[in-house]
Amino acid sequence: MTDWDYSDHGGKGSMAYRAPVQDHHLLMRLLGVESPEAGPVLEAAARLAEEVLAPLNRAGDLHPARLENGVVRTSPGFAAGFRALAEGGWIGLSAAPEHGGMGLPRVLASAVNEFTGGACLALQLNPLMTQGQIEALEHHASDALKALYIPRLIAGDWTATMNLTEAQAGSDVGALRTRAEPLGDGSYAVTGEKIFITWADTDFAANVCHLVLARLPGGAEGTKGISLFMVPKVIPNPDGSLGARNAVQVVRLEHKLGLHGSPTGVVRFDAAKGWLVGEPHKGMAAMFTMMNNARLGVGLQGVAVAEAACQLAEDWAGSRVQGKTAYGEATISGHPDVRRMVMEMRAETFAARAIAMACAAAIDQGTARAAFLTPIAKAYGTETGNHVAQLGIQVHGGMGYIEESGAAQLARDIRVTSIYEGTNGIQALDLVGRKMMDGGAEAFALIAEMRAAGDPDLQAALNGLEAGTQRLLAQGPLDRAAAAVPYLRAFAQVLGTHFHLLAAAAEPARAPLARFALRRLLPRHAAWLAEAAEGATGLDQGA
Repeated sequence: MTDWDYSDHGGKGSMAYRAPVQDHHLLMRLLGVESPEAGPVLEAAARLAEEVLAPLNRAGDLHPARLENGVVRTSPGFAAGFRALAEGGWIGLSAAPEHGGMGLPRVLASAVNEFTGGACLALQLNPLMTQGQIEALEHHASDALKALYIPRLIAGDWTATMNLTEAQAGSDVGALRTRAEPLGDGSYAVTGEKIFITWADTDFAANVCHLVLARLPGGAEGTKGISLFMVPKVIPNPDGSLGARNAVQVVRLEHKLGLHGSPTGVVRFDAAKGWLVGEPHKGMAAMFTMMNNARLGVGLQGVAVAEAACQLAEDWAGSRVQGKTAYGEATISGHPDVRRMVMEMRAETFAARAIAMACAAAIDQGTARAAFLTPIAKAYGTETGNHVAQLGIQVHGGMGYIEESGAAQLARDIRVTSIYEGTNGIQALDLVGRKMMDGGAEAFALIAEMRAAGDPDLQAALNGLEAGTQRLLAQGPLDRAAAAVPYLRAFAQVLGTHFHLLAAAAEPARAPLARFALRRLLPRHAAWLAEAAEGATGLDQGA
């Protein structure tokens, strides 16, 4: 990592984002994973987010990426912002040192990703994709591909994408039609069209490296016959210099509800040259390495935008004068309902952050807990981002519906996170399906750990969650699938409250927020468990 001093990049923009450094220090202590480098890394990342990236957020919304004569033109300032990320070493923060990465813990990389996402989510998506691709290559690529691609991805010279979705193959990835034909020299001709490709192209990197799912001749139907290929925009020479342009083209950029600064494209491969990553017909396993990385990252995007929405709402509530308040304050923060909304925003944001960081710590430790927490972190984090952003608009009142406040952009930008990288419904199915193939052992182990913390206020909820888990395991496949979403929400609500209580015990000043989470938010878990108990009853009468 190079220079971390970003003071010469200018001041804050209209959104004075403040990175939640102290929350992350506290969570690292609670999780027992704080390291000596945490302080300098978090402080430097905070400066980058606050001073360099946050001023770009509004420009990305007002001046979207556009496609001109086959070339993507990115939003004003994004090139400089990305260069600051790359030159600071932030892209390779947790990548292996042998390829130029820092090899730092995932908890630190996750904290940095929250900061950068809260400052400018549209730009943060670019390095997030690259980080996921680096991890996939580290685990599955040949040594030659690793040596050629990973150092340049870490340096930010090249950027990365993941290409799964096709017009007829969304959540059903196995329905893809993209094909790969062997060329006899170890490479393949990849032909097909992929949609919804995040950062499909850029004008601030020399190359874009596409990881593409395609089917080899003779590949079985469905996901079992899919292979994974590296298909670069420009074909690199063995020494890493760039050679001929590949037969890869961005044919359209989507017009989206939000994230206007992040170009989402349709990418066409016309017998483009590619190289196999991993084993033939094992592409989904390799791609899942990148997807799981991205799922935690997307959960943290929800936390990041929730934090930004909290800050906007708190600033507005502390400055807006309107009516006589119940608590005698001059501003609307003295109205009970405004206080309720702001406290709910704060409580849910901290709970989602704690779950995501617990997931990151489990990844660092290589435990089964990581797999169990990933769908919870993704779904709860993104639902929190959406819910908190909407509450933020409500706190602003009429001004929240006016774009200049910034509250509306946050709600638009975060909406897609509950859809991409596997919809939250799919996350819930993963939790109650694949992640319960151990007979619920990991779920019960986590419940036991929460119980062992000894807080008497949480015991009744833990009893209910334990009974709800046993009931879920006894349900048939249809009922369990119908129960998946409310069960995930219930588990997240209890787990988030557990972290609030731990935080309050460590820092008594947090007790009022923990009490709010315990008394006002935790009771919702009982309603979700009741819904989960219904299984599929009555759904046959639906649309």
